[in-house]
Amino acid sequence: MLRFFKIVNGLIKELDIPPESVRERLHEADWIDAYEPDEDERQILQGLLKTDVPELDDVEEIEASARCFVDQAGIHVHSLFLTQADGRHTTVSVACILQRNCLITVREGELADFRLLRMRARRGQVEALDPSGLLVTLLEQKVENHADGLEDLHRQLEEVSYLVLEDEDSELDEAINRLARLEDSNGKTRLCLMDTQRNISFLLRHLSKEGELRETLREINRDIETLMSHTTFLFDKINFLMDSTQGFINIEQNQIIKIFSIAAVVFLPPTLVASIYGMNFVHMPELQWQFAYPGAIGLMILAGIAPYWYFKRKGWL
Repeated sequence: MLRFFKIVNGLIKELDIPPESVRERLHEADWIDAYEPDEDERQILQGLLKTDVPELDDVEEIEASARCFVDQAGIHVHSLFLTQADGRHTTVSVACILQRNCLITVREGELADFRLLRMRARRGQVEALDPSGLLVTLLEQKVENHADGLEDLHRQLEEVSYLVLEDEDSELDEAINRLARLEDSNGKTRLCLMDTQRNISFLLRHLSKEGELRETLREINRDIETLMSHTTFLFDKINFLMDSTQGFINIEQNQIIKIFSIAAVVFLPPTLVASIYGMNFVHMPELQWQFAYPGAIGLMILAGIAPYWYFKRKGWL
């Protein structure tokens, strides 16, 4: 699917171009967003780029030389974006190709950043003077969304912290699962921030004549540094809560083992008494006593009560 946007009086507006008129009106767009383009749409973009449209495998390459470079098609920036699938965060690489008169983005997944940018564009809230400014705006919004995401992670972490440290009836196994998901989301957010930082460093070298855009990129870079520190704080807190949760689980398990150990010791003396009088020797004088049976029962009860009382007095129970 191809979506087309044009800069009108400093604002981004979406163009409604019928499929049959795409080739003729392609030059009108300042931004072409290619979402999972089919073969015909790839042919259209290849005619504009004068080169092949990046494939998913190429976009996912992690080497710096493969993610940010310049060729005859323009400035290439492959940037990681964060998305959610089945309640978990995943990363999706987007190929951004900046030409003199057009920005082209090629992506394989539906992303909240692009939905939000389209919604803001319909409301006339996205300002840009040229395709370069639009790319910077896209990166700026991406970082803002990461900031909102980190705030949400912090809020969820506070809830888990209450469950682990204050709620005596909480399910600690569930707390560990939630902490694992938060750690994964925080890690992917940090990865996206690091990738964006690398993108900005590359753009600062290749947008040397764009004074205002360079200052905006520097501000975004400072925001990223702050957010990176926040992700480090979240990592530390997650690890602390994970260690605390595992410690509480170990305490509970030790308490259970302690109860079983004390129960074994409590029942050991009665078992010894029962074992003695269960032997089948001929010469056992107690077998002839009139009150031997109730006496043996009473002795077993006393033998069980004595260690229980001793443990209770020591505060072990």
